[in-house]
Amino acid sequence: MKRIIGALLFAALVLGFAAPGYAQDRTYRIEVLQIVALAPFQDAYEGFVKGLEKNGLVQGKNLTINRTIVDFDLEKAGLWQKVGLLRRIKSEASRIADARPDLAFTIGTPATKYAKDKIISSGIPLVFTGVAFPQSAGCRSLTEGAPGLTGSTVYMNVKDALSIVKLAFPSAGTIGVVHSDDETAMQHTEEIKREAPGMGFSVTAKQVGKNDHLSPAAQELIDKGAEVFIVPLDAYYGMRNNEAWNELDEITRTRKIPAVSFVYHKSPGAILYLGSDYGLVGGLAGQHAAAILKDGSKPESLPILRQEDLNIMADVEKIKKLNIDIPLEILQLAKPVQ
Repeated sequence: MKRIIGALLFAALVLGFAAPGYAQDRTYRIEVLQIVALAPFQDAYEGFVKGLEKNGLVQGKNLTINRTIVDFDLEKAGLWQKVGLLRRIKSEASRIADARPDLAFTIGTPATKYAKDKIISSGIPLVFTGVAFPQSAGCRSLTEGAPGLTGSTVYMNVKDALSIVKLAFPSAGTIGVVHSDDETAMQHTEEIKREAPGMGFSVTAKQVGKNDHLSPAAQELIDKGAEVFIVPLDAYYGMRNNEAWNELDEITRTRKIPAVSFVYHKSPGAILYLGSDYGLVGGLAGQHAAAILKDGSKPESLPILRQEDLNIMADVEKIKKLNIDIPLEILQLAKPVQ
């Protein structure tokens, strides 16, 4: 009888250690890879960490995170500099593969696109965020990842955004877009060009180098009839302490031509901001990461998540200074710029 009781106690002890409650005691390791320190990416990272916390994974408790930000001088982004960046990303991917974390997290398209193969082939699940066009990062579609890969996207339905622009500026017929050769910026601009005619807009666009000033290009577009500027997802605008944004701000004030940002992050120059909340979308990636770590979910079984509802933010003070009438229904929906 004693042997039976002992065996039962031993079995209970073994099963107890295998139970979910005991699994919680392990410490998970996550490697984070990001290119360039941009404010929206910081929001995404913080959202990711909060998403993990909401699902019971807390740094210093049962989670350790090692974050690497690859510094890259966007102003000197010539061919050889880009080749150098690619090598840096692949080197970091190899380091992550050798470190054997429980999960890797990438922020932005370059980090995801060029690090994924090495990481995934090493058997490490990869979750991403801050990617506008998932297909460009190796996903099967906007909603479907790939073996070992899933995440959250900041993709915004451009048609919906343009409908807000049309509602805000019903008499405007021509949109001006100044953009760099950034891959995401070019894709975003092409989508604007594709959807604009259906919303009653024509588009005049100008590509600039990352070292170029915005003002000459913007003036050229004004001469071609631009009545409202749209700022796409483009790292160019955040360079040199928001130099391009500051120049656009000067133009909007002197020429009374409004600017709308398709990046939901406060910057000088715009009166309306439309897009995905990077912090919220980062949180969605954290949700997926927790499902992979705690529940054993396969990345490819988890759909790419995105914020379904369009965020609107309005700079009411700037709107007043420009003496621009924005329909009340937009202002009622918009969050004021803080």
